[in-house]
Amino acid sequence: MGGIRYPSPMLKTPFHQYHLDHGGKMVDFAGWEMPISYGSVIDEHKQVRSSGGLFDVSHMGRLKLTGRHARKLLEKVCTRYVSDMEDRRCRYSLLCNEAGGTIDDVLVYRYEDHWLMVCNAANREKVLAHLAAVQEAEGFRCKVEDQTKSTAMLAIQGPKVMDVVGKFSKEVPTLKKYGFTVKNLMVLKMTISRTGYTGEDGIEIMLGASMAAMAVKLLLRDESNLATIKPCGLGARDTLRVEAGMPLYGHELSEEIDPLSAGLDFAVTLDKDEREQGMAFVGQAALKQIAADGPKMRRVGLVLDTPRTARQGMKIYAGDAEVGTVTSGCKSPTLEKSIAMGYVDAETAAGGGALSVEVGSGRADGEMTALPFYAVGAATV
Repeated sequence: MGGIRYPSPMLKTPFHQYHLDHGGKMVDFAGWEMPISYGSVIDEHKQVRSSGGLFDVSHMGRLKLTGRHARKLLEKVCTRYVSDMEDRRCRYSLLCNEAGGTIDDVLVYRYEDHWLMVCNAANREKVLAHLAAVQEAEGFRCKVEDQTKSTAMLAIQGPKVMDVVGKFSKEVPTLKKYGFTVKNLMVLKMTISRTGYTGEDGIEIMLGASMAAMAVKLLLRDESNLATIKPCGLGARDTLRVEAGMPLYGHELSEEIDPLSAGLDFAVTLDKDEREQGMAFVGQAALKQIAADGPKMRRVGLVLDTPRTARQGMKIYAGDAEVGTVTSGCKSPTLEKSIAMGYVDAETAAGGGALSVEVGSGRADGEMTALPFYAVGAATV
């Protein structure tokens, strides 16, 4: 019997009421009701660069892997070798299809007795299906548990964040980049990692969904902490990551874009089959061929001589020749310049120099530049 189809209600994170209480402007992001901002995106961006910002990133997928072949499953799907990771370390990697295109980019956490994969919200179901298919095909005996809805995740980013965190834990400020610890603060058990997606120092916290509200109260319980760390939305998170030259799935990464073209060579272990007794990761053969031939397109940075913002899909030109496409752009609040990332053909990328971007009815002149646009210090992922 037919009937009216109603849209599925948006998912809400454990911090949803917090967002409403603080004036969050809520939008649909990958099926989750999330704050785009609490006022001014530019003010929130500058807050993170100068002091500290708190982001709800509970929409990100959190997948726990346990069992005899959990490590083997990760090696089969991840482009980067993970078996040499020490306990309580994170590592950036990618999942690819057989053609070398990117299914998702992920963070892999190694605990003493299990593994955890953090993936993008929009790709969670796709990643789960991919893991299940590979597990079945290879006969791996392990369990993949989707903990996304039973847990919460916060990112706290900025140069003064460790001053606040140090009030609760002397250990966390001593963590190395991409290290993590498991802490019990009062009744709160949480994983705290020195990771982030803004180009600033900071931490990301994962904990049980039922304890989320208590965690925020604990972190921001006094006036000095409230002045140092303020809530920020996804709008500022996007401009911050563009300044930091960090790729975003659906923009700089997709199933048609491989990690080598994206400049993520450091996250691809092309000899993994030699390390894993002949077991190559999915897409390894294709990426080996791309590496041998050289990528046809390369991700580049652009600084534009215009107050306007380059948007995804706008064409990039060298002289009158179309040579590529913009994938992300913004008016940089830190640099006060229009910046963009995009893909241009390899020959153009190697030559560097002047380019232009089709902005509206005209073109804006620009210069290719090295990524990132902004950095507070080099970090080894």
